[in-house]
Amino acid sequence: MTRGPYIVPALKKHTATVIMAHGLGDSGAGWMSLAQTWRRRGKFDEVAFIFPNAPDIPITVNFGRPMPGWYDISKLGGDLDFEEFLVSQDEAGIIRSRDYFNTLIEQEMNKQIKASRIILGGFSQGGAMSVFAGVTSKEKLGGVFGLSCYMLLSDRIKNYLPEEWANKKTPFFLAHGTEDPVVPFASGKTSAQKLKELGLENVSFNQYENLGHSATPEEIDDLEKFIEKALAEGEGSASAGL
Repeated sequence: MTRGPYIVPALKKHTATVIMAHGLGDSGAGWMSLAQTWRRRGKFDEVAFIFPNAPDIPITVNFGRPMPGWYDISKLGGDLDFEEFLVSQDEAGIIRSRDYFNTLIEQEMNKQIKASRIILGGFSQGGAMSVFAGVTSKEKLGGVFGLSCYMLLSDRIKNYLPEEWANKKTPFFLAHGTEDPVVPFASGKTSAQKLKELGLENVSFNQYENLGHSATPEEIDDLEKFIEKALAEGEGSASAGL
């Protein structure tokens, strides 16, 4: 069973939401400092931040022992051959988590938050899930970001695209460290290219030199600018009734 998310409420009238999903073995609490950092800077007062918690599931790379995960993973790091990885992906787990992410989006929309004012993103496994959920969402989101992640089900993702592809033009922010030992930089870069080949029209790939499988202040600054711009554009869409 999935534990409820951690929530950092808006300081002013709630007009936008950022959903930030953690990586394998982590929890939503592990990324709450992101919201706190932006609060200290006086940013995003009108934004509520949601940090969901993955359920404890058996993880193959953890010798089958349960740990927080959005889906099972059988290989990591230098063992990650992209073609082999495609075959070994936990499709059922990915779809289960995709449905949960969609539920979080729907809950925000039920609070009268426009989809165009909802940003979905995450780190590592959470980033991969956010990108997949964002690509396949039937709602036109304000933006999607994935840090140190990769594209899921790239060989069959077209099977999950909605008939009206809402997020074809939605901005996607991907970021990756060049020295990542867990999710190789090449996997992140290849994934960004595959997203463009799929037909996404607004994908940015941002690389950070000498960065491992973590985030850097420069990266967080770039993400802040991305969210600011996406929310500003989303506000315009909401005002226009789009």
